[in-house]
Amino acid sequence: MRQHVNPLSHFYQQPRPLPPPAELFSLSELPLHLDIGCARGRFLLAMAKHQPNCNYLGVEIRGALVDAAEADRQALGLGNLHFLFCNANISLQDWLGALPAGLLQRVTIQFPDPWFKQKHQKRRVLQPALLLALAGAMGPGRELFIQSDVLALITPMVQLIEASGGFDRPAADGRPWRASNPLAVPTERETYVLSQGLPVYRVLYQRNDRNLEDQLVAIDNRA
Repeated sequence: MRQHVNPLSHFYQQPRPLPPPAELFSLSELPLHLDIGCARGRFLLAMAKHQPNCNYLGVEIRGALVDAAEADRQALGLGNLHFLFCNANISLQDWLGALPAGLLQRVTIQFPDPWFKQKHQKRRVLQPALLLALAGAMGPGRELFIQSDVLALITPMVQLIEASGGFDRPAADGRPWRASNPLAVPTERETYVLSQGLPVYRVLYQRNDRNLEDQLVAIDNRA
């Protein structure tokens, strides 16, 4: 789905207080998988049913999609899943900073809106400050998985992540792209792209033990 909204418009620049995990999940102490840009939420609905020993949070900037996904979640009675409306680059940083240590197990950013024009790059979802907030909430070995069917989009994402110095690729993974999806469920977009015989570009990262505060200027300069 490519129904863009402008994340830099005034409405989407307003921070939204996000509830703590204890208000979102039946068992808030379970490991947390955060999916940024979850769209209609069908990937997370399937994951939450498939792996009930993990909590799933989907955040999405298009409010109508969040409402529809949350209605499906409630109808299915899934206590290990929640969907929230927010601009990830505005509202997630404080929320991530308040998470209990070790709770965030995995972050996924899958097939985000490409924003092809050079002047629109600040609208892309993975910005330096968000990456630093994610890294700060993730302990060593925790996973960051990105994938896209747009090479011109995922390449700068890879450059940004690797410039941070806070993430490593598993030694066994192929270069430059991972051959398969490590997750149990594909997204709708992934299924569609592969059915057309087109490539999907994937990279799995693991958080290392480096402190990223010293890398802030370098990341901003690369983005």
